[in-house]
Amino acid sequence: MIDFTFFLEIIPVLLAGLPLTLQLTAASMGIGFLLALLLALAQQGNRRIVVWPIRTFVAVFRGTPLLVQIFLIYYGLGQFRPWLQLIGAWPLFREPYWCAIIALSLNEAAYGSEILRGAIKAVPRGLVEAATASGMSKLLTLRLIVLPLALRQAIPNYSNEIILMVKGTSLASIITLMEVTGIAQDLISQTYRAVEVFVAAGAIYLTLNFAIISALNALEAWLTPYRARA
Repeated sequence: MIDFTFFLEIIPVLLAGLPLTLQLTAASMGIGFLLALLLALAQQGNRRIVVWPIRTFVAVFRGTPLLVQIFLIYYGLGQFRPWLQLIGAWPLFREPYWCAIIALSLNEAAYGSEILRGAIKAVPRGLVEAATASGMSKLLTLRLIVLPLALRQAIPNYSNEIILMVKGTSLASIITLMEVTGIAQDLISQTYRAVEVFVAAGAIYLTLNFAIISALNALEAWLTPYRARA
């Protein structure tokens, strides 16, 4: 039986890890989105020397578990410590916080680039041709027509990516980061009451994701009012 008194007592303890969960999510989504946008734009051309390395990167990060990626970046790159020290990158890779952000960002960049690439290709070609005929440069067409339309179309799929990223931050606990799941594991080791702890942690993630979904639905309705009318 679940002890509801204990359940209510551990909620504030678990909420202490929520700021770190939000930090990891926000930083990873921000960095990952910028990388994804650059990768998606780079794939719009036909240069194989550019396209194939990007597709290889996407295939590797989409085809391997996020858990493995975090392990390889945190533990694997430590094997190259002398080289990392030589280029001044060791202070970054020795910290679990930054290793988690790097792993989560690269994973998001791989998935997000495919979403944005598809959204850019879905922009009607006639709009681009009309902009070119009216004298707009390629850069101006991209900034004023292609990207705004593509980003609006990408919101539904990208909302799923944000939810997955929130849940993905729980894997940061394996490299000693005390976010919600990390604190939950610590509580279980102290109390041996896994049911109450994991139910409480799950409730926190569920509430957070529900709030994110509601905000993204409101954003989508504001940016695409024609869909709401339809």
